[in-house]
Amino acid sequence: MKQIKLKGKDLFDGSRFLGPGKVLIMDENGVVTGIVAENAAGEDVRELDGILCPGFVNSHCHLELSHMKGAVPEKTGLPSFLTRVMEGRNNGHNQTDAIAAAEEAMWESGIAAVGDICNSPATIPQKRHQRLYYHTFVECMGFVDHAAPTRYNYSLEVLQAFREISGPGHSASIVPHAPYSVSKTLFGLLAQTPHNTPLTIHNQECQAENELYNSKTGDFLRFFSHFGMDTSGFQAPGVNSLEAYLPYFSHNKILLVHNTYTSASDIRFAQQQPLEIWWCFCPQANLYIEDRLPNIPLFREAGCNITLGTDSLASNHQLSVWEEIKTIRAHYPEIPLEELLQWGTANGARALGIESRYGSFREGTQPGVVLINNEESKRII
Repeated sequence: MKQIKLKGKDLFDGSRFLGPGKVLIMDENGVVTGIVAENAAGEDVRELDGILCPGFVNSHCHLELSHMKGAVPEKTGLPSFLTRVMEGRNNGHNQTDAIAAAEEAMWESGIAAVGDICNSPATIPQKRHQRLYYHTFVECMGFVDHAAPTRYNYSLEVLQAFREISGPGHSASIVPHAPYSVSKTLFGLLAQTPHNTPLTIHNQECQAENELYNSKTGDFLRFFSHFGMDTSGFQAPGVNSLEAYLPYFSHNKILLVHNTYTSASDIRFAQQQPLEIWWCFCPQANLYIEDRLPNIPLFREAGCNITLGTDSLASNHQLSVWEEIKTIRAHYPEIPLEELLQWGTANGARALGIESRYGSFREGTQPGVVLINNEESKRII
């Protein structure tokens, strides 16, 4: 069988840099068969100018919003951003083409697997190709308690449509959207859904979310009023949102996304819960919407499991994990590149439960190969 042999300026295996003297060996299908010293690799080694890295894992994306690129102004704050998205997401007729173009751009930039948020079946045709691996998170929302069964049953129908995609390149689960958009009853229904993992939720993306849960004040009250939503049944529990909802999901795996206003006490509370928690950062979207980044050093100091996502083209200029890494490096230059690459590869694969194939150059994996050079990333295999 034909072998593919690649050597770069350095080789990152998903956990650490192995140095410039290593050669990555794969079979003709891109399955890793080994990493050897250059003097043991034999002939036909292809030398590349850059760092070799496993394909990136984009832990949080909204592919179905790709047609909204540039449609929402920057730095308006989350409630205003959500209003624009909700009012504009059904406008335009190029959603299918935009989804295909966004996937192509992710592929070219080196993304191999995606945790993708969906509210509708719009991405099913693209995902049937299984060019990228997708775990579809079917998002369920409804802040008015009596509507919970109807909302839940609708999302279950969407989930079933995604689960009919056959093949090894796709899986799906039903998940809550965010604390400000899910009622107590709906949280309970989602928590009791069998065979449903991993979970994800937009967590503490803006200060208004914590204000809502602490005192039933803040910008979300205006947001609810704008859409004619009855919030009389909601009683503020007097704690930050994370402390109110996280106990619903004990003994599961959950990705908490954004975490822009998560505090040290929130992290301590989360770490005391009996579930596997991953903290996903989407820095470019945070700057686009709130003009603020999470306190990433706080999470590192606490030993948190960290992954990276891109959010959507409604809140970002491109869907590139490498661009997210560059943004973090610009604001937190003390974080080693090796650690950031681990967040974008092996950690993302573990969070989605696909580490047997993606995220590292271990023997038997098939993660794809990315070349990082001159501040750009591009797919090689």
